[in-house]
Amino acid sequence: MQSSMEELNSEDSGVQDVGPQIKGLVVEILEMISVLLVWMRRKAVEMVIIICVILLVFWVALFLYGSFYYSFMPTANFVAPVNFFYSRTDCPSHHPMCSFPVANVSLLKNGKHQVMTYGQPYQITLELEMPESPTNQQLGMFLVTITPYSKAGQIIGVSSRSAMLHYRSSLIQTLGTLVFSPMFLSGMSEQKQSVTVELFSEFKDDSYKPTVGAMLEIHTPNIQIYKANLYIFAHFTGIRYLLYQFPLISALMGVMTNFAFLSLIIVLSFLQFNLNGRQFRRKAHMQQEEMDEIDDLLDDQSEPHDRGIIPENVDTMDCNSADMEESIPDVTGEDSGDSRELTNDEPICEAGNEETILRCRHLSQDSFRAPQVLTETTDKNYYRVGVCSSS
Repeated sequence: MQSSMEELNSEDSGVQDVGPQIKGLVVEILEMISVLLVWMRRKAVEMVIIICVILLVFWVALFLYGSFYYSFMPTANFVAPVNFFYSRTDCPSHHPMCSFPVANVSLLKNGKHQVMTYGQPYQITLELEMPESPTNQQLGMFLVTITPYSKAGQIIGVSSRSAMLHYRSSLIQTLGTLVFSPMFLSGMSEQKQSVTVELFSEFKDDSYKPTVGAMLEIHTPNIQIYKANLYIFAHFTGIRYLLYQFPLISALMGVMTNFAFLSLIIVLSFLQFNLNGRQFRRKAHMQQEEMDEIDDLLDDQSEPHDRGIIPENVDTMDCNSADMEESIPDVTGEDSGDSRELTNDEPICEAGNEETILRCRHLSQDSFRAPQVLTETTDKNYYRVGVCSSS
């Protein structure tokens, strides 16, 4: 029975010993979990901030590249419809001196913005859609003239080029008609030719006289035309050629370059800000240390006075009771009675180690509160410190 009780007591003591350990382990686990949660929250906030900054820098880089492309790249292609008309309609039929068909074409985009950029070479081409009629086949070679002009009506240049229908023999025409007769009958195709006339191979606009329009004239009165269009193509070289021919690669390189440049600026600014902050904290820490040293020094100097011990840096001086008596100020304004009372408080010097320590007495709290008025109940002892050399 006694052994069983001892076993129960030992088990109870073991449980009591394990209980605090388990409690401490649980507390440590909870603390670790809380620290881990705080760390994960901080890292999540940092990641969100970094992702937002990266997206912002990317959009800024994309905007910069788009602005550069819009301002640097001129219009690559421009198409303007040409509507010919006769300046004279009163001439008799088949009259050789009748007016030629002419057209006035505007070279402004939406009627406001100029199409051509200064210094950029352009190719200007006229495309004529003409039927294969006997009249056009009998025309032979004809002349096309273009005259660009400025806003003030000044002529910038004149260019004339010759053109004609492509030759097709009667056998080829007959075979073509037979082969494509179903399409001709259904209206899906027509017997016509497209004649392309290159009017300018490298036309450069004048910055002092920008081109706003052009006059077109065909030097034959009997020409037959279905439709005509004026095409302006830009001849790009250098960076503009790369931007136009490889738009995706150029856009990728431009955006990445802007992104790297902006990221470098942000990183350098962040490092400079951290460096300035560290220098500021270091200066503040040094100033705090200096202030602490000064406070410690003042505390060390004030401790001897509080304990009635004379500091070591007090200069030695020769003194006697008469001199000390003369140094005591008469703050009471009373006569010889008070002065006699003060002389009774002459300093007492004791010899020791070739120096005599002057015992000092401190002013009471009442003397600090009312230094100008000293009554009979006020302590009239003064704080006198001195080191006297032994006689």
